Amino acid sequence: MLHKNTVFHGLLKHVPWPAFDRLVEHHRADAGVRRLPTKSQFLALLYGQLAGASSLREIVAGVRSHAARLYHLGARPVQRSTLADANAHRPAAVFTELFALMIGQANRHLRRALGDTVYLIDSTGLKLDRRSADWARFSDAACGAKVHVIYDPDADRPIYAVLSAANVNDITPAQAMPIEPGATYVFDLGYYDYDWWAKLDRAQCRIVTRFKSNTPLAVVEELPVAPNTAILSDRIGHLPPRQSNNRPNPFQDPVREVRVQLDTGTVLRILSNDLDATAPEIAGLYKRRWAIELFFRWVKQTLKIRRFLGTSANAVRIQIAVALVAFLLLRMAQAAQDAITGPLAFARLVRANLMHRRPLDCLLNTEPPTVFNPAQMVLQWSPI
Repeated sequence: MLHKNTVFHGLLKHVPWPAFDRLVEHHRADAGVRRLPTKSQFLALLYGQLAGASSLREIVAGVRSHAARLYHLGARPVQRSTLADANAHRPAAVFTELFALMIGQANRHLRRALGDTVYLIDSTGLKLDRRSADWARFSDAACGAKVHVIYDPDADRPIYAVLSAANVNDITPAQAMPIEPGATYVFDLGYYDYDWWAKLDRAQCRIVTRFKSNTPLAVVEELPVAPNTAILSDRIGHLPPRQSNNRPNPFQDPVREVRVQLDTGTVLRILSNDLDATAPEIAGLYKRRWAIELFFRWVKQTLKIRRFLGTSANAVRIQIAVALVAFLLLRMAQAAQDAITGPLAFARLVRANLMHRRPLDCLLNTEPPTVFNPAQMVLQWSPI
């Protein structure tokens, strides 16, 4: 009989298991563990993300219902309390570093010319309940967290992610983000910091962001713009020489101000340190920020990050990391086949067929009819 692996098994082929085992050993994640190894924890959480489970009980019930097939993947049956304890106390670094490792693995096949590399930076808020108040209190009545992401729109995947409490300013995690010299970084007003801009500029990075409404520009040159377009003006000038508290501004290089009028009538003042590109090119780069908004929406809706399985910072970090790993697995698996081109359609078909024995490139195919050998005896059953 021809053996077929499950769709879940096909996705897991993209996980670097030797590297995962090294991370578990390095962080001593399985030290003193008797019931639930870290691999089983990871497989249970990954199953929950891909299956759309919204609670630990739903994950446990799903794993039990497919125990025979998950056993061949190295997963063990899991108890709700044991899984909850593992999420609260196992080192989240195992999962966050696995995500970073897989990003490097994926990018090796998607390298482009350095000058064409565009990265989008943004964050998204996550609602938490009062049980997370010890680390994620936002106000007296609300708790929350933020996921800060560097997103590659050409590869359609994040390349960096970090979690913080909701009351942390966006620029604080950004200052610790890795910088790729020569790349283009596009971001919004949450990252308005002259010191950080100067750091990017020294790395020969191109910056595309927005002016605050109260930021003046000392204009030194007016550039021509085409009539009857959305570009209202294109100017070169200098930012204010002083920051707040009368500190000197470290970013003294000339910058561009491109004023663009949207279809709604709103006028945007776009800032860039690129003095050579055309105004429409700079406006087009800023418009690409919409891609990271779509990514956040896709992850929240498709991978069910709207509800958390734990309340501690460690449990939330693990769930975010596993969800991002699930996103990468879906993207890698989709890239390895050409039958289904839409990422959302592919994700939905994976969810519907997750534990079915089907190849990933045959999710749209109907099951072939059973072929009977005429030389083989067939038992005919009849009711008594």
